[in-house]
Amino acid sequence: MAIGVFDSGLGGLTIHRALIDRFPDADFVFLGDQAKVPYGGRTGEEIVELTKAGCVTLFEQGCSVAVLACNTAASIALRRLQQTWLPGYRKALGRPVNVLGLIVPTIEAATGLPWEHEAERRGDKVEKLDILAVFSTPATAASRVYEIEIDKRRQDVAVFSQPCPELAGRIEAGAPREELAAAIQSHVKAITTGIGRSPDRAILGCTHYEIVADLFRAALPPDTPLIHQPEATAGALARYLERHAEYDPGHAGARRFLTTGRPGVQSSLVEAFWGTPLSFERA
Repeated sequence: MAIGVFDSGLGGLTIHRALIDRFPDADFVFLGDQAKVPYGGRTGEEIVELTKAGCVTLFEQGCSVAVLACNTAASIALRRLQQTWLPGYRKALGRPVNVLGLIVPTIEAATGLPWEHEAERRGDKVEKLDILAVFSTPATAASRVYEIEIDKRRQDVAVFSQPCPELAGRIEAGAPREELAAAIQSHVKAITTGIGRSPDRAILGCTHYEIVADLFRAALPPDTPLIHQPEATAGALARYLERHAEYDPGHAGARRFLTTGRPGVQSSLVEAFWGTPLSFERA
């Protein structure tokens, strides 16, 4: 058995790295759907079907858990797959499998509260709002998942989403850092103008953005904390596996990297982030 990690492209490697650090002895299979990247401009139905196909591939490779290391897939497809597809698929497969995401851990990190918590609605005036910026793909922003779920738990946190069209695709393609820095500065300026001031905190709501987290850090005020999804997701998965012994992560430390796109060594940007060249097999 193994832990599967799925992303529309290579941004999910940021989650994958944190999971490997947390589970060094576990077996991992990473799948990047590079033939269809990016997901951010696709319809909801397309995203659901592509995400389901990726999960099937990971389960066929022996994974017991598939982690959606993609905000767009997790925000659009996860709940529907868990409710309408997984029960029948588990029965047909004849073994326990599950699909998990990174939205829940991120919201827990942003609110400081467990997912099960819902705020009591009192109607009291909030004296001071905590302004939280979310940089994401257009599809994630349109889903309003962060606004809806954080508002359920914290009335003193106001969420503002900034869609960043084409940014994930540019990162995936290994665009020059100067080009990426200019795009990120533009998105930070846009959300700051929209809010009327700088945000108090920020979420990088696309795993591709973690690859260039330093560029977001440079564009935002130095005292604006970033909520990092990789660490939050790794911690949540550790707690989940402690509660669910039926999902075996493997123990041989095996690593496989699959892609629906071009196999072989990936971009220099990925190499710089990972610290060594990564060679992918065709899925």
